[in-house]
Formats: sequence, structure tokens, C-alpha cells
Amino acid sequence: MNYELVVGLEVHCQLNTASKAFCGCSALFGKPANSNVCPVCLALPGALPVLNRRVVEDAVKLGLATGCAIAPSSVLARKNYFYPDLPKGYQISQFEEPICSEGTLKIDAGEGEKEIRLIRIHIEEDAGKSIHDIGEDTYIDLNRSGVPLLEIVSYPDLRTPKEASAYLQKIRQIVKYLGISDGNMEEGSLRCDANVSLRPVGATEYGTRSEIKNMNSFKNVEKAIEYEVERHREILDNGGVIVQETRLWDADKGETRSMRGKEFAHDYRYFPDPDLIPVLVGQDMIDRIKLELPEFPEERAVRFAGEYGIPAYDAGVLTVERELADYFEETVRVSGDAKASSNWVMGEVMRTLKEKYLDIAEFAIVPERLAGLIRLIGGGVISNTIAKQVFELMQKDGASAAEIVEREGLAQVSDSGAIESVVQEILDANPGQLEAYRGGKTKLLGFFVGQCMSRMKGKANPQMVNDVLLKKLEG
Repeated sequence: MNYELVVGLEVHCQLNTASKAFCGCSALFGKPANSNVCPVCLALPGALPVLNRRVVEDAVKLGLATGCAIAPSSVLARKNYFYPDLPKGYQISQFEEPICSEGTLKIDAGEGEKEIRLIRIHIEEDAGKSIHDIGEDTYIDLNRSGVPLLEIVSYPDLRTPKEASAYLQKIRQIVKYLGISDGNMEEGSLRCDANVSLRPVGATEYGTRSEIKNMNSFKNVEKAIEYEVERHREILDNGGVIVQETRLWDADKGETRSMRGKEFAHDYRYFPDPDLIPVLVGQDMIDRIKLELPEFPEERAVRFAGEYGIPAYDAGVLTVERELADYFEETVRVSGDAKASSNWVMGEVMRTLKEKYLDIAEFAIVPERLAGLIRLIGGGVISNTIAKQVFELMQKDGASAAEIVEREGLAQVSDSGAIESVVQEILDANPGQLEAYRGGKTKLLGFFVGQCMSRMKGKANPQMVNDVLLKKLEG
């Protein structure tokens, strides 16, 4: 039988607030275990939670960025479920009255743009972390307990594993552009649960779903969904029944395994938290946050193409990450050459970042230094070939491009007499190639140029070499 895949995602985005959602403890990642804790996040008797205002503002930002309706009043509820690493034994979250609802996201998984509907975006707190790989015991680190999260819940509008990955990447892009999260999946700043089911092609009823957890990369999201598709298909084709359950993804084995039976909303026994008043969002806050929203990738790409005269493809690549787009714009501002800046950022800069697993913020060559290199090329001081050597040297020390060129003696030779002398030497040393060129094999021009540049160690002005060579070859 032919089946249609139906996927809905629940994405948890950890906010980069300085403190936790309901107390003043630090929310920073990587601190010693159980050092970022207090009576509130330890749930000691008499400790009362107070909502972090920044969490509300970040939720409104994400809601506005995804076209959601912002609720003037929303309710924080207790989600009753046994959390071994959340001392209260319940989680503060939202359900029936979320802060944001009914938004949309546009994705492109390679088959054109598609709109994915959002059910809601709501505020909640994170649980702590159970550590099972130290000896035979389980240890609890409560640093993460109470760290603020936004949960983004989609309608089951996704139809392929690639669409699910594209959707998750789009969320990561938006939260990074907004500056509300670093979107780091490896550190758990962005986590995803996928609800997966199959139904016969043409059917309107949804099939029984499995929820997949523990996916920490875009590729693992795709692989886990692909695995579940085949598992469901095999069960259905053999006349079996899918059991609604929660399953864990094992990346090492490339398979999912059963974790527990899937709960329904009523199993959590949501009810308003009596210690927390409703969250009120006034129009003044919404209007202020609208003015603070950044220029998003699609808008920025259109502007880049129009303002800087670069191809739409280049503009799209340069705006995928906000930090990279900022880097490019600053390079253009200082160098005055948009096309050269685009070529260098998309070429040598992005190649280096990929090879060295760096973020642009960690890159040694800041925009002002790259712009200095571009100005030297534009001014005829160095060739593109020499510029690449200078670029590599710039990553090893803090000197400017001009200082490196002077120190290493890399300035371009534009002395016509010196170039003519070398050209003549090359022609005299290669009479066979000279005769072949004059006999019609004009592609040998590249051979002569290469020989001349090699003799002059790449320092010769390439245009002058070409001009002198053509004059002598035709003569």
C-alpha cells in the first residue's frame, strides 16, 4: 500500500537570558554541576517563583516574527508529570492559554516554498539533567532546572524528512536573527520532538503516531523520521497495529527504541499555577518590540541584491546567518567594493570557517582587516594570487594586510621594463610553443602567462603580463 507521511514538530528553544525563568540564578551553560541553583529552582518550602520579564518579551518577539496572534492575557500552568530531575515534580508551562498562537513559517526543502502552520508558542521552564554514564549510579545536575524555554508546536503539515529538517533550520535561523537563542543543538539550546505517523494516500484521518525524542542535529532529525517511516510501514504492511508511544533515537545504532507509552494532554492534569498571576502583554509592549525586530533574511537578501548589485544567489548565502551578513556589510562599508567583498566572504572566508569549524565571531580576520586586503587588490598593489597568501598570513598574526605585504616583500611588480625582460626570456626558452602559438594554437597563451608569473613568483601585474605577451606573440 502507498502511504503518506505526516509529521508535526515540537521544538524547544532555550532562551539566552542571563537568569532563569522564575528566579535570579544564572542560566549560563557549562557551569559546575548544581552551582546555578537557589531555593526557587530547588523547590524548597516557601520559595515563590517570579516570572522573568525578558522571557515574556522574547516570546512576543518570536510570536511577531512568525505571524502569531499575541494574547493580551495568558496563563502559566502546572504540568503534573514525574520529572526525576525537576525538584517540584511538576513543570511550569502553558497549554490552554498560550502567549502566542496560530502563526506560520515558510520553508523550502528543495521543491519550492511551503507554508507550515504553528499551533502555538508557549513559555515553560526546563528540567534538570540526569547523568547515567558515571559508574553504576544516576546523578542529577539541576543547573538547567528552571532555564527558560519557548516551545514551538506545529500543525502536522510536514510531509517529508527533508521538510522537517528545513523547518527546524528555519526556526534556528529566526531565533538567532532575533538574538534570543544561540540555537546550538549539541548543547541542547534547540531540541526537537517529532510526531510521526503514516496514512494511506488520499486518506484524511491521521494514523497512530509515535513521538521521537533525543535528536540533536538536523541530520539526525531526518534519519530518525526515515527510520520510523520504515518501521511503521513494515508493521502496517504485515497487518499489525501501531502503538502510540514515545521513542528515543539512538544515533549510534541508527534506530529508535521504545521509551514509554505516549501520554495525552489530560494525563498531565494541567491547572493554573496558584503562585503566578496571568501574563499580561499590553499593546505598548507589542508596538515597542515591533520596532526592535531585525531585518530578516528574506528582506535582507532582497536589499543586498538591489543595494550592492550582487546576484540573488550570493545575497541568499550571505544572509543565512545574521552574523555573516553583518560581517559582509561592514566589509563593504570599509572597502567600498561590494562585489569583491562578496567574492572574498563567500570564497576564502566561508571556506576557512568550514575547514576550521569556526563561527564568524571567532574568525581572526575582522571586517576592517579583510577590507584592507581588498583595497590593496583594487589599488593594484597585490594580485589575487598574492592576496590569498596574505590572507593565510593574516590568520596567524594581527598585522594588517599592508603591513604583511611590506614585511614579506609581496608588492606587485608593475615595472614594464622588468616584465618585458621576463616575457622575452620565457619566449626565448620555449621556441616550440612560440611557433605553435603563431601557428594557431592560441590556448598556449595561458602556458606563457603561467611561466611568467612563476618566474616572477606571482608578483607580476597579471594584466601587464598579458598585454606584453600578446604584443610580443603577435609581433
